[in-house]
Order: sequence, then structure tokens, then C-alpha cells
Amino acid sequence: MTPALAWEPAQAAGQAWETASGSGPDQAAAAPLAPAKADGRAAGDLLDNLGGWEPAATPVGVFRLVPVILERDLALISSWMNDPAVAAFWELAGHDSVTAAHLRAQLDGDGRSIPCLGVLDDKPMSYFEIYQADLDPLARHYPARPHDTGIHLLIGGVVDRGRGIGSVLLRAVSDLVLDNRPRCTRVLAEPDMCNTPSVSAFLTSGFRYCAELDLPDKRAALMVRDRALRNLL
Repeated sequence: MTPALAWEPAQAAGQAWETASGSGPDQAAAAPLAPAKADGRAAGDLLDNLGGWEPAATPVGVFRLVPVILERDLALISSWMNDPAVAAFWELAGHDSVTAAHLRAQLDGDGRSIPCLGVLDDKPMSYFEIYQADLDPLARHYPARPHDTGIHLLIGGVVDRGRGIGSVLLRAVSDLVLDNRPRCTRVLAEPDMCNTPSVSAFLTSGFRYCAELDLPDKRAALMVRDRALRNLL
């Protein structure tokens, strides 16, 4: 499994691609700004055209969310899911088909959850799921509000972990949500209470701890970033 190949253009998908300068296995192709679904709909209609959101300037580089294309991205995402540190919480280790089934459930759905690559300076280095939390089973476990937006995150490479990059990206992504979803008043996350680095990353990126939730698969910390407090925390 070669991560570099997972980011080569999928010509069958009909995407227009830019190419990063340089060549070789360490060079990655830049992502399309607004990929479309196979049926022609923009990626993320329920999530305010997430596929068309502009990149964000961050202290660690230019970051953007790129909706996943299964044929292009599966090998890379599956390689991350097989990292023991990731597998302990995502529980998607194994053959590529395990990750493929997880991604297809979202890609073939109604758009309430969009799997994305997090691309930093044209390099795919993280995986995000942006979902409408008030339409998710999570809404049964907390007082949901219309247009609540949830985030799931993993940092792909070991070299990018433990350096504060996760916190920077969480702030950037929650800012993107609030900037592009005017009806959304807060961004949510529900990391496993046992995942101390993840909870800490949310706390240092403008989220506040609200409650402990008993979910079917974990004991979770409900983390919230409020639009009204975004410039204060």
C-alpha cells in the first residue's frame, strides 16, 4: 500500500486537478476546489456546499477540506486506519474493504455526513468527517439544535502528531464551518473520554467541555465551540 499513489488524480472521476511543483513520490497533487458527486450534485448540499469552501490560512500553512473520492483516496485513508494509534479509537483496521464500507455509507447517503481529506499546503495529511449533528444518532444523547455541525478527525502521519497541529486544524475547520454555515450556531465533537490527546486538542482550539455522554460505542466528552464565543476562546 503506497500512500503517494492514493493521491494521484483519478482520471475516471473527471476532476480538474492542479499539480504541485516538483516531482517524485513525495510530491502530492493539489486537490480540486469543489468536487461533485457522481450524480452531478455538489458535494455537501445539506452541509452548505462543503466541497466549495475556500481554503483557510493557518499558522502551519494553507489548509482546505477536500471531499473524499473513494477510488483516489481509499488506499491512503485505509493506511491511516491501520495505524495502531488510530485503530484503537476508529476501529477500522484491516483490509481496505473495511474502510471502503465506512466511507461508502457516507458517500452514498443524503449528504448529512461528508468524509474529507484535510490538505495542508497541497499535501493530504488528515481525515475529517463533517456531519450535521442534529440529524445524526448523536442527537438522541444531547439537547440538539438545528444545524448543529459535528467534527470527527484523525491526523494521518506520526510526524504531524503531538506538535499542536491538530489544535490548529480543529480551530481552522470549526472556523470554516461557522463562516460557511450561517445557520449553525455551534460546532460539536464527541471524542472518547479515554483519548486524552484528542480532548486536549479540542480544549486548546476554542472548544469547551459540556458533558460526558454514554454513547453506544464509547464514553464521550461533548465538546462545543459556540459562534457567540468564537473570538473569546
